Amino acid sequence: MTRFRLSERVPRHNLYRRLAELVDWDFLYAETQSLYSHTGQPSLDPVVFFKLVLMGRLENLVSDRRLVEHCALRLDILLFLGYEVDEELPWHPTVSRTRQLFPAAVFERLFDHVFAQCVARGLVAGDTQAVDSAPVKANASLEAVLEKRAAGPTGPHLSGRTETPAAGAVLTAPAHQLRQLATGQRRRQGARTGALGARHEQARLLSNKTHYSPTDPDARISVKPGKARALNYLCSLAVDTAKGVISHVQADYADKRDSLHLPRLLSSLQRRLRANELPLRALLADAGYANGPNYARLEAAHMTAWIPVFGQYKPEIEGFAYDRTTDAFTCVEGKQLLFQKYDTNQDGGWHKTYWATCRDCQQCPRKSTGAPRARRKQINRTIYEAAYRRAWLRQQSRRGQRKRRLRQGTVEPVFGNLIHHYGLRRMNVRGHAGAHKTMLLTAVAYNLKKLLKHRPQRQVSSAVALPQPLLGANTRACRRNKRAETPLPAIVNKLRSNTPV
Repeated sequence: MTRFRLSERVPRHNLYRRLAELVDWDFLYAETQSLYSHTGQPSLDPVVFFKLVLMGRLENLVSDRRLVEHCALRLDILLFLGYEVDEELPWHPTVSRTRQLFPAAVFERLFDHVFAQCVARGLVAGDTQAVDSAPVKANASLEAVLEKRAAGPTGPHLSGRTETPAAGAVLTAPAHQLRQLATGQRRRQGARTGALGARHEQARLLSNKTHYSPTDPDARISVKPGKARALNYLCSLAVDTAKGVISHVQADYADKRDSLHLPRLLSSLQRRLRANELPLRALLADAGYANGPNYARLEAAHMTAWIPVFGQYKPEIEGFAYDRTTDAFTCVEGKQLLFQKYDTNQDGGWHKTYWATCRDCQQCPRKSTGAPRARRKQINRTIYEAAYRRAWLRQQSRRGQRKRRLRQGTVEPVFGNLIHHYGLRRMNVRGHAGAHKTMLLTAVAYNLKKLLKHRPQRQVSSAVALPQPLLGANTRACRRNKRAETPLPAIVNKLRSNTPV
């Protein structure tokens, strides 16, 4: 009879054997206890489920079917899951249904548990965090998008929708908005004719305001410079600059600017660092996160914002001098542009408006260059001018350039690893909640790899016997000993020659 033990076939240095000993998975039972019933057929063990999906990220397998087939062929994975060779693994639809059953809070609890272990091992400093985002392809096709229907008098309003629409649901938009967008698209398309009068085929213009995906309504149409337009989600990351550990991850809608996602990211990041008694003092990000409210929010929290200002910002306006005491601009002709009112721009940001009188501008010899079409010269400046100027000065300094290189060398390699080696190139689930769970699992797998690779530095100490210094009382004692050893005739001769002993 052949004797076979699975634990004896897997070496001690195996990745999954070390991973099973590294993390205490029992806390998942308490987190998921309310989701299971005490009657009926036994469900999939929560520890087995999370080990399976984490292993899919570590093995770069995004398909549940391929994941289960792959696990059945690996002895080390079977030992990690707690299965014997002759036991049947869970069915792949069960893995998918369990993923939908568990709320995102359980996945976040797992992320916090692994992050706390990284903190305990000294892998996280916490004082400086690098933030960035990248689009991730949704599990939907851009060719299958449909046009939104106009909402009736009692129909739902798109801006008032709070719940996530189900797959296959028909989305609506205000009728006047759809008419305005259709008119603008027809104007941009035009009626182009070729050299021989042949009419070219008009391109199909897609927008999140007019189209939606019936398979994944949460996916958004977005485009990245140099890439084709696609249905995407946005993965926002915060990475600690000490050892490159991911400190926060979240799934965002891809049709909004990065600067609008920073407040939610910052509040979650602060809460996690505060729970681990780590202070956050500096935030590194690119110009996509630059706006006045973000600068003001970071300064109010006593953090240094190493975020380059947007390219359109100018610290000085050529030809106009600003007087802080009177809050007015003065042109080269000596005419004042006084503060008139507060207003908002297209993005909803507040700014201050200054303008001169019509009489001064109509009689100005420089009107053809200063305000050729307007009746008077008008200047708009953001209400966060002081915060913008401080950020601009930090950006121009040498330290600002070093921080820029630090951000690029910290967060961008992490995104490269997640996309190419941890299965984050494309979503295998649908919906915003599913995308958030997938990104959390990917970040947990990445941090677990960091924990496994960490080797604490051993300090080698050695004791060296140094000669005792001849100072103070020790010096006098040595001199007495030396005199005691000196012969009497030698002492007499030195006294006669006034030579000290």
